[in-house]
Amino acid sequence: MRDARWKYLRSRGLALILLLACPPVFSDDSIINRIEALQAGHPVTVLDAPILAKEALTRFYELREFDLAWDSYNARRQLAQAISEVADQGLNPLDYHHETIAALALQPTDQVEEEVRADLDLVLSDAFLLLSSHLQAGKVNPRTIHAEWTANRQDLETHTVLAQALDTNSVYQTLQQLKPSAPAYQKLVTARRTLTALLGQPWHELAATPTLRPGDNDPRIPEIRRRLALLGDIPSADHDRPDAYDASVESDSYDDELLIALPAFQARHGLEPDGIIGRQTFAALNRLPVERIRQLDASLERWRWLPDDLGDTYVLVNIAGFEMTMVRSSEEILRQRVIVGRPYRQTPVFSDRIRYLVFNPTWTVPRKLMIQDQLPIIRSDPGYLERMNFKVYRGWGADRVEVDPATIDWHTLSANNFPYQLVQEPGPMNALGQIKFMFPNQYDIYLHDTPGQALFGRAERTFSSGCIRVERPFELAEHLLEGNSNWSRANIDRAIELRDPVNAMLRTPIPVHLQYWTVWVDQSGVIQFRNDIYGRDQRLIDALRSDPQGALMPTPRRP
Repeated sequence: MRDARWKYLRSRGLALILLLACPPVFSDDSIINRIEALQAGHPVTVLDAPILAKEALTRFYELREFDLAWDSYNARRQLAQAISEVADQGLNPLDYHHETIAALALQPTDQVEEEVRADLDLVLSDAFLLLSSHLQAGKVNPRTIHAEWTANRQDLETHTVLAQALDTNSVYQTLQQLKPSAPAYQKLVTARRTLTALLGQPWHELAATPTLRPGDNDPRIPEIRRRLALLGDIPSADHDRPDAYDASVESDSYDDELLIALPAFQARHGLEPDGIIGRQTFAALNRLPVERIRQLDASLERWRWLPDDLGDTYVLVNIAGFEMTMVRSSEEILRQRVIVGRPYRQTPVFSDRIRYLVFNPTWTVPRKLMIQDQLPIIRSDPGYLERMNFKVYRGWGADRVEVDPATIDWHTLSANNFPYQLVQEPGPMNALGQIKFMFPNQYDIYLHDTPGQALFGRAERTFSSGCIRVERPFELAEHLLEGNSNWSRANIDRAIELRDPVNAMLRTPIPVHLQYWTVWVDQSGVIQFRNDIYGRDQRLIDALRSDPQGALMPTPRRP
């Protein structure tokens, strides 16, 4: 074994250390044996726990010459406590060897059998390395859910973090500091604890028909009222025990109290707040607490994918929430409704920087939209191009030539035969409105104005071809340009009057984050739920619920 150890250390460039110092004393040959197996690509199981943080674990023990690391009972206790609390973060304690550590690590060192100490040391190190990585960057690789993801948090050398945490006796504190520090993340954690208190409550499925309206009497209404009380939409008389609400003594009449609570419930679920209890409202009422928790867990994980520093000033678009906010010095200074891409033309998730604005933009129609959207309209409406102020060009770039659309036989064109380019000139009918916000990217996505203001009144706003339409773009422009350029509101107004495209450059580009959260907590502390408009949540939820080997935990049945 000594010869094998020498060969291994020499291959790792550590032979000089052995020549200049006394031969290291290994607490147990099992550590180096396991490291050798990991390096060879073999699966390693210790104390019935699979070792997963292979690279970081190898590096950690190499740097400490394979000596044991967890002799301190206090360090083991801190790690066990941190693991026991990770469910609040939407993570599974069992992923971090919780049962093994709870059974063995909390014993005094002299009570742990000698032959078990090295194995337990490996399990403890593996648990810390895996948990620290998941808290700092997420459990799931975001590219498996969003192929276009480009905003991963900064890589962390977890083996160095572990060494420092042990040296400073700060295992628990170190792990807490790796969690996202954003207040929005912390609010979600608090909301998760509230929802967890509802687990075990009876939640049988309510029939979705017939529809209920104010003044109706129906035997489902007491149960509806009970659920609204449990979910916080009807204040409970006992704030410490919302589950104490007794639906059996309530009337089956749709009364004024319910008429106040129902629209608020509908609004925070992205439904039309009309007070009418139809299929969509019943679907929201029937959602199990565990389903709400899992949906929330997906939002927690997406927060862990983001860099901890979003920028002192930044713009954030929640695609699933149809909302844009602008934040400066941790204070929200602007909130607006937005319109996002249709389910078959999804707005991508990524981060970039707004670098300039364009007043009176032209719209060069993307080829896909020319074929799929514009060509059928042009064929059926000969006056469409002139009425909407389009110009038609043959070719592209500097060599393009303007063509009279009346000379083109549009019925002969197809995806394989379309040598033209459509450009909509500036004006009130332009699809981009009077301003667009540019952060050049590979997806050709940007924020912009729109002449279709009526669509902002809809609860679910998936009407664009991928870009993001902003409800009050000039308000956003003023905030972006304030102190960041020579542009005043008067200058903006003069530029608009000229009707020619004008660029307004930002001295300091502003971060913009396009995100996808179906659950969040608003400024009033109210938890908001939205539909998974792009069908992205379930894959993420399944990945979060899977064990490290990819096995999915069973889904609880409805009580």
